[in-house]
Amino acid sequence: MSEEKKGHEKAAKPAAADKPAAEKAAKADKPAGGGEKAAKAQAPEKAAKAKKGKGGGKDDGTAQVQRQAGLQAKPPKPPRLKGFFEKEVVKLLQKEFNYKNPMQVPRVTKVVVNMGLGEAVANPKIIEFGEQEMMALTGQKAIVTRSKKSIANFKLRENLPIGVMVTLRRAHMWEFLDRLMNIALPRVRDFRGVSAKGFDGQGNYTLGIREHIIFPEVNVDKMDKIKGMNISIVTTARTDAEARALLAHLGMPFRK
Repeated sequence: MSEEKKGHEKAAKPAAADKPAAEKAAKADKPAGGGEKAAKAQAPEKAAKAKKGKGGGKDDGTAQVQRQAGLQAKPPKPPRLKGFFEKEVVKLLQKEFNYKNPMQVPRVTKVVVNMGLGEAVANPKIIEFGEQEMMALTGQKAIVTRSKKSIANFKLRENLPIGVMVTLRRAHMWEFLDRLMNIALPRVRDFRGVSAKGFDGQGNYTLGIREHIIFPEVNVDKMDKIKGMNISIVTTARTDAEARALLAHLGMPFRK
């Protein structure tokens, strides 16, 4: 029995000696498995970095479609009237009024278009038509103006919607002025020019229009009735003479 025990012990010793080798093999296999997991986890990050490197930073669907089609995004063209003002009108006004600095030349800062809809007291749907038409004319969402106080003779209560208004600046302002002076006003019946009496003494000019259908953007078939509007042009001119010269050079057809 002693010899058998010794044989068993001798056979057990190599098995015990093989344990470290088995543990080493298992440890060697673990990093391999972990490496696969790490590689899988890093794959999306590498793909995202590669996309950023190709696109030059942030990417969106539009840029990707343009790259696939071989197109490049072009910046919007500046308004025609603004370019004419900067190239031609500034020089003319500087020579006419002897300005030492081009920054002294008066400029148009904003245009306010106001449409009064007093009949909305009896028919509130007129306000909706007015908003749609104002948006078509100016390319900008209109603001509903409301009454400030009650007037019994006109059956008007306080805070009732009675009109729509839009304030235009920058590109929208230049484009609207261009269409007003070169397209809309010449379509007025028996047009002989606009009056030069609409200045307020501080370089601002207000023009009244009786029929808004002179603008080609108005769809006559869907129109409920002809409406009038007031257009106020606000400038940085100090006097009415400077403001009139500015608008005249831009193309405003003043009556002689």
